[in-house]
Amino acid sequence: MTPEDRLRIEEKAVDMLKTVYDPEIPVDIYNLGLIYGIDLNNDGSLQITMTLTAPSCPAADFLVEDARMKLESIEGVSSVDINIVFEPEWTKEMMSEEAKLDLGFL
Repeated sequence: MTPEDRLRIEEKAVDMLKTVYDPEIPVDIYNLGLIYGIDLNNDGSLQITMTLTAPSCPAADFLVEDARMKLESIEGVSSVDINIVFEPEWTKEMMSEEAKLDLGFL
């Protein structure tokens, strides 16, 4: 995998994550600050580290499966592993400025 391929796939992964929305919040999971890591291996396997706004998030399964399906559709991605973590704990400060504006926090 060339550095150009890696960059293209990682940028596409971010674009795809920006299309995954929590049904209760009108902001995508990337701009909400829920994505802690995007790691692409040379074999095309993609590892995503993410959190949820709350450990008991009712949309957790939906968010993970929606993200997985979209990420698996990227050309060059052989597999997707999504790891849910709760450290560090998510806070509103992790949201992008755009998300804070959309949700009325600015």
